[in-house]
Amino acid sequence: MSMAAVVRRGLPFLGLWLVLAGPDPSGLAFGLPAAALAAGMSLRLLPASGRAPRLRPALRLGAAVLQASVGAGIDIARRALDPRRGVRPGVVAVPLGMPPGPARDGFRLLASLQPGTLPCGLDGAGRLLVHALDTGLPVAAEMHAAEALFAAAAGQAVRHG
Repeated sequence: MSMAAVVRRGLPFLGLWLVLAGPDPSGLAFGLPAAALAAGMSLRLLPASGRAPRLRPALRLGAAVLQASVGAGIDIARRALDPRRGVRPGVVAVPLGMPPGPARDGFRLLASLQPGTLPCGLDGAGRLLVHALDTGLPVAAEMHAAEALFAAAAGQAVRHG
């Protein structure tokens, strides 16, 4: 475990410490060792892959997630407040293009944050089961688009097929 890897992994933990505890210099006596310990444990549990996230695709992913979250939130509010707008809840099976592993799990975590849809497992064929508020919407197409953005940011290949 290299010192550079510990520093790269520890800086976000230190940043989180500063956000939660504030920039009080006396708090750094606890924050620096906590960040170093968290970085060390993180590297033991998930060793560095040598592939760094790609900045531009990550920014595109962040913008797309924010846009989709706002749009879906507005749509859900409209449906909740207007009884004439029906919902057709159900489960949609979505084939995933990323191979099993940490990147795919990261995408599933990200997908769980989107309003109106909730990944709820995998079926026997390895497809992602997504509970959707309205199965009449293009749930699979939206999941594939989000997966492609996530894969680009993570430096992964997507193969649908």
